[in-house]
Amino acid sequence: MLQKIRTIFSIPELRQKILLTLALLAIYRIGWAIPLPIVDSSKLDIMLSSNQGIGKLIDQMSMFSGSQLKQITIFGLGIMPYISASIIFQLLGTVIPKLAELQKEGESGRRKINEYTRYATIPICLIQSWAMLGMLQSRELLNQNLAPDGLTLDWKIAMVLVMTTGTAFLMWLGEQIDEYGIGNGISLLIMAGILASMPQAVGEIFNSVISSGGLQLGGDMGVDRILLLAAMFVGVVVGVVFITKGQRRIPTQSAKHFRGNRMYGGGNRQYLPLKINQAGVMPIIFASSLLLFPNVFFVYLAGYLPGTLWGLLDFNLWLSLQHMFERGQSYIYLMLYVGLIYFFCYFWTAITFNPKDMSENLKNHGTFIPGYRPGRRTADFLEKVMIHITYVGASFLAIIAIIPNVVSETMGVSFAVSSFFGGTGLLIAVSVAIDLIDKIDSHLVMRNYKGLIDKRG
Repeated sequence: MLQKIRTIFSIPELRQKILLTLALLAIYRIGWAIPLPIVDSSKLDIMLSSNQGIGKLIDQMSMFSGSQLKQITIFGLGIMPYISASIIFQLLGTVIPKLAELQKEGESGRRKINEYTRYATIPICLIQSWAMLGMLQSRELLNQNLAPDGLTLDWKIAMVLVMTTGTAFLMWLGEQIDEYGIGNGISLLIMAGILASMPQAVGEIFNSVISSGGLQLGGDMGVDRILLLAAMFVGVVVGVVFITKGQRRIPTQSAKHFRGNRMYGGGNRQYLPLKINQAGVMPIIFASSLLLFPNVFFVYLAGYLPGTLWGLLDFNLWLSLQHMFERGQSYIYLMLYVGLIYFFCYFWTAITFNPKDMSENLKNHGTFIPGYRPGRRTADFLEKVMIHITYVGASFLAIIAIIPNVVSETMGVSFAVSSFFGGTGLLIAVSVAIDLIDKIDSHLVMRNYKGLIDKRG
């Protein structure tokens, strides 16, 4: 491995790309830690510690957006507005013919859609930052030394522009990584935010070891439990890699055709790869975000409904409903979580995978699947195969999603520690790492070097 690392940095172009990517990620981390001056961080910490529902929602949003919402930094919105705009255009591509045509145009169409996405990100940033500042003012979380009269219009406009500019700057950083660095820029920014919480998790384990009297067998955080957590972590990572790279290979064959006196095609057997986890991490993002809002809603009702109206409701009923939607606290939550993951897996796969278009592409290139006539029968076969493998991918995502809850409840560790044994964060980090390794491998193989991963066989 050391020899392969030396080989990577011995190639000037690849070394320059890696160093530039690391420098841009360092710039992102610096802005990630600069708080918004108008916010009183001490009051914000007290509010989040006393309101677990909002705290969990902010944790989830911070993970998805690559930001630090608990501190409300200049990058407080992260790249979530850009991701939201990307998802919107992905969904609109299925109902607007113009966008569907752009998606089929290849690289030029993709660049045009990316341009529309960037334009749509700015109004989303303005709306989200304005709403966030309104929440801060309603919760009295402003710095009284800077804004003794509250959040006046000039302060509000200035802070909205700062947060919008921060997100636009992150978009620019991601594009610079795509253009001049290595890897997917937006994904690397998200992964950097996820991995930034790893020292905190390690620190919690270390504090648990000290509080339990050191490393000893049978303790609350003894050596046996630490070894078990390490083995589980390695096992989950291996499973994520296996399913992420897993494919269903459908054999295809090219029809014979003549050019002059020579025959082409007919003899070569090729494969059409269909990913087992076609939906990626999107089902977990949608399901976990959707299930966090009911708990926050009930917490909001408890704090803001007048006593006369609140008296009409049974307090024990409200308490049971809040407990029902508490992450990892009830079997009903886990069942709803798993059910939504299955639903969004099939929903997202239906949006991103069109068997009819794939069948037409095979037909236009003179390729067919043995045993199935080109056209409708091929499309029906591809749809049937995708339904089966999507079930396998959804089952895998469901297992990965509930592992942090199971580990947290059964082993008595905090969710910040157990989240590294599954869930969205681990899936994103491993997927981005695999993509980064593949792109480094492509540079090495192009220069006749061996890749980081031996792919023989």
